[in-house]
Amino acid sequence: MDKPVDLLITNAAVYTVDEANPHAEAVAVSGNTIVFVGSAAAAAGWCGPQTRVIDGRGRTLLPGFIDSHFHLMHGAEWLADISLHDVASLADLRTAVTHYAKTHPDLAVLRGIGLSYGLPTLDEPLTRHHLDALESERPLILVAYDMHTVWVNTVALERAGILPGSGSLSGRDGVIMGADGLPTGELRESPAYASVFDLIPPPDAPRLRELMTEAQASLASLGVTSVHNMNGNPADAAFYAALEDLGELTVRVYVPYSVTPETPLAALASEALPMRAWFKTQMVRAGAVKFFMDGVFESYTAVTLDGYPDRPNHLGEPLFDAAHFARMVTEADRLGLQIFVHACGDGAVRRALDGFAAAQQHNGKRDSRHRVEHIELIHPDDAPRFAQLGVVASMQPLHTPLQADGPDVWRHRVRVADWNRAFAWRLLRDAGATLVFGSDWPVASPDPLLGIAATLNRQPWKPGYPSHKQTLAEAIASYTHQAAYAEFQENKKGQIKVGLWADLVLLTDDIFAVPPANIVDVRVDMTVVNGRVVYEKA
Repeated sequence: MDKPVDLLITNAAVYTVDEANPHAEAVAVSGNTIVFVGSAAAAAGWCGPQTRVIDGRGRTLLPGFIDSHFHLMHGAEWLADISLHDVASLADLRTAVTHYAKTHPDLAVLRGIGLSYGLPTLDEPLTRHHLDALESERPLILVAYDMHTVWVNTVALERAGILPGSGSLSGRDGVIMGADGLPTGELRESPAYASVFDLIPPPDAPRLRELMTEAQASLASLGVTSVHNMNGNPADAAFYAALEDLGELTVRVYVPYSVTPETPLAALASEALPMRAWFKTQMVRAGAVKFFMDGVFESYTAVTLDGYPDRPNHLGEPLFDAAHFARMVTEADRLGLQIFVHACGDGAVRRALDGFAAAQQHNGKRDSRHRVEHIELIHPDDAPRFAQLGVVASMQPLHTPLQADGPDVWRHRVRVADWNRAFAWRLLRDAGATLVFGSDWPVASPDPLLGIAATLNRQPWKPGYPSHKQTLAEAIASYTHQAAYAEFQENKKGQIKVGLWADLVLLTDDIFAVPPANIVDVRVDMTVVNGRVVYEKA
């Protein structure tokens, strides 16, 4: 021992996610670094007068959870909006909107987040007329839980220039039209609803700072110590960096540069690449680009190989044609940028992999660790390509309908014969893919323990079909060491190992002694980020 340490967690069931030394009893931290992993008896020698000692009492100590698919800025901003996650009927919706409208009389626009696609008590699609009955004077904007569909009232359509006579957007892709030839108020994907979102004034800097503090406090209470953001730009990254300078950033953020079909090829070198040099601290990093290849199954915008059960000739429309995408990813790969691609449908997954293969053929093979995000449906022929191309599979357990019954519409968008290759965690892992997990917050809960429970308790959707269950060790690795690998940080974090950063989470139980069905009840007692205790259960 060189000197007494700052923090010692002892008498714990330490699971290190380090194959060379998987279990220990104690961990010592000096500054922001792990300096000892071993027995409780040996750890006693690291104590000094200023050492804070935590008695683990047999509880599990893990590396901090890394969420591999996140929207930190959006999620923080939307904490101020109407929460629609528990809305199950039109009556629930009326209660939520009416209460929010009365308590926020000065807001020019009302927005809600988290609405499901089918309200059980509504026998017809939700339209602007339903929303007009809830709010007719101010724009009312309700966002689906997956952020790919928006429902708005008539005044919102008018002010956004979407109704006939008020602009040029009527009838364009994503603006759903009614039998009367007018927009119904349902808008699918960003090109359709972007002008509606333009109506919403962004929060000012002090308010955004408050919301970010609230978001980070919630993440700390869940043991989340790092996030891989899935949208970003230099301004977003600069905001996180400013919080770091102020000592207010309590979660590590990996920020990409968002690429759209309209992004010029030259912007990859002139805008995306400089971000990597500008943001490279221990808390805020850049060096990736994010593409969208398709939408989602719920709104029929996922790109498929075989169509939808009720729309067999509808394959979805890729956001990038194959040549354009290959050209963009080849340039990004040449620049040494990591590439994330949103691809839900099996057709979109294949196009993403084809683009990566084209980049590899043109630039040569390197340790690129490009990624496909979501992979809600995959053709079996494409599963081995992840390992062959060195591509990471990034998936979100809580997007998965865990049972064959229930209100989730996802299963009805895929043929029953293809259910066996939906959310195919086991297929991909067994094919050799590096598999990482995340939440897609605010689309789903950011609680990693709920995600872990989902991977352990998923049921087959049809007798004889695979459940794609994971073992507890596999699930933990996908939220820790493998997630660190997916952002080129496996030598910095993701394990409890001497020399790595002290990102730790102490649970309420010994998670390996808890039956899988009860893991949903396991909580977090303490979270440490960069050697600093950022959450402690009262």
